[in-house]
Amino acid sequence: MKFGVVVFPGSNCDRDVAYVTRDLLGQPTRMVWHQETDIADLDVVIIPGGFSYGDYLRCGAIARFSPVMQQVVEHAQKGKFVLGICNGFQVLTEAGLLPGVLTRNRDLHFICDRVLLKVERTNLWTQAYTTGEVITLPIAHGEGRFYADKATLAKIEDNGQVIFRYEGENPNGSLNNIAGISDRRGNVLGMMPHPERASDAMLGGSDGLRLFQGLLEKVGALA
Repeated sequence: MKFGVVVFPGSNCDRDVAYVTRDLLGQPTRMVWHQETDIADLDVVIIPGGFSYGDYLRCGAIARFSPVMQQVVEHAQKGKFVLGICNGFQVLTEAGLLPGVLTRNRDLHFICDRVLLKVERTNLWTQAYTTGEVITLPIAHGEGRFYADKATLAKIEDNGQVIFRYEGENPNGSLNNIAGISDRRGNVLGMMPHPERASDAMLGGSDGLRLFQGLLEKVGALA
C-alpha cells in the first residue's frame, strides 16, 4: 500500500504525516509536489496542514488550482482514498470534494490547543474507535469554523457524513460542532484536528494513530 503526501508551497505538516505513514506504519510513502500530474501509483492521497500558497485570497483557494489537484479529484472519483487535514480539509472543500466551507474562527483568533472529539461513525476508516468514543487530538487553525447553508447542513447530517464532532467546548464556532466530515461515498475525509500530531505516544497521546491504522486496514481489505 502506497501513501502520497501532497506538498504545496506553504505546507508545514507534510513531514509529520510522512513520519506516521512511513516510520510508524511502515508503508511506502511518497512526497508529491503540487505540480505533479501523475499519481496513479498511489493508494491513498493525504493533503496535510499548513498554509498552502500563504493562504492568500482564502484558505485552500489557490491550492485548489494546482496541477496535482485535478489528479486528486480523479483519484477520489475512482473510489480511492483521500484524507485532508486542517488546511487539507480547506483545500478539499474548495475543490468540491467535500461540502461546506471553513471560515474564520468565531473569536477571530488562531487557536492552538488539544480538544475532545466524539467519534460519530465507525464504519468508514474509523473502525479502530468505538461509536461515541471521545478522543483527544490537537488543533491549530485560524479558519476552522465549519459552515454550510441549512439545506447542505441537513443533507450532511441526514447522510451520516459527520465523522467527528467537538465534544464539550466548541473551539471555533463550527455549526453542529462539526470537526470532520466525509463525502457521500465515504472515501474522502476532511478534518480540522491533526491526527498525525497524536500518533506517537512520546508526544503525549496516540489517539490519532488509530485513524491511520483503520485506513490501512480498510484499503488492505479492498486490495
